[in-house]
Amino acid sequence: MASVTYDHVVKRYTADLTVVKDFNVEIKDKEFMVLVGPSGCGKSTALRMLAGLEAISEGEIRIGDRVVNNVAAKDRDIAMVFQSYALYPHMSVYDNMAFPLQMQHMKKDDIDKRVKNASRILGLDNFLKRKPRALSGGQRQRVALGRAIVRSPKVFLLDEPLSNLDAKLRGQTRIELQKLHRDLQTTFIYVTHDQVEAMTMGDRIAIMNAGILQQVGTPGDIYDHPANLFVAGFIGSPTMNFVPATVDNGTAKASGLEVKLPKPVSAAKGTLGFRPEAVTDRVVEGGPTMKMKVDVVERLGSDQFLYGQVGADQVTARVDPRMSVQPGDTVQLGLDTRGLHFFDAETEKALI
Repeated sequence: MASVTYDHVVKRYTADLTVVKDFNVEIKDKEFMVLVGPSGCGKSTALRMLAGLEAISEGEIRIGDRVVNNVAAKDRDIAMVFQSYALYPHMSVYDNMAFPLQMQHMKKDDIDKRVKNASRILGLDNFLKRKPRALSGGQRQRVALGRAIVRSPKVFLLDEPLSNLDAKLRGQTRIELQKLHRDLQTTFIYVTHDQVEAMTMGDRIAIMNAGILQQVGTPGDIYDHPANLFVAGFIGSPTMNFVPATVDNGTAKASGLEVKLPKPVSAAKGTLGFRPEAVTDRVVEGGPTMKMKVDVVERLGSDQFLYGQVGADQVTARVDPRMSVQPGDTVQLGLDTRGLHFFDAETEKALI
């Protein structure tokens, strides 16, 4: 088992193309860390540098206390699971899982013991003689995980491993991966563009955008205390509401809303942010209110979302599913000020 440290790591392909910029993250031993961000943000490149599949332009990567910049990929004692599974189609499930151990010239009895153990953990005992073409997508993914498990690596690297699965199977496999992490007690580093995966799986999350690390923290910290406008908009579904506002004497004024800010801010202009669950059908006497012209009603059983116009701004509200409302209605809504954020107009950094 081992920690992983990115120390001022840079990946530069040309003088004009830097895809990872001054990346600094310390990943604890046995931690489940998720690197998340939009496509092209540099997260997979950061993982591939750790795996030894991409050269490092600047900085250091350490596994434990060992600097691995110039260590061959096969000697880093890590295992990587790819989006494409990368299984050998002509080999059985057993042989696919045994192959990396055979390449290490391990004894046959030891190989069999490790493969059977991984198969038991992943529920693959009934599929060991099958070829990959006879398996479902979820079963193939488990075989790819099994091939990594048998090596007993210090660090597991997973690069968008669920993106080829349907929505239901992704949900099931998320749970399986969390159980697997708990059972193996090994460091997991997981790359995804799906913020739901990041929020539900990671002990901590590192959010990237345009090659730059935006924020590192627990899912709860990042959801409740986003560092900037990008993080606030990227994390959460539906996304946070953003309305342009001016500040006068501690009150933020938008086109269809006025609200007293919970603490002073230095900016006169900025963006007021509040999540859909902060907008409620319960109007508190003396509290901030807004009138919404409802465009769309989205009923999801336990939740009901209203999408509409408040003044000149688009706002999303999460209201009681029993509330009777139709598109075209104008409704009076309240705002829970405990969920307020305010972002500087120039820097986009969170001031509240």
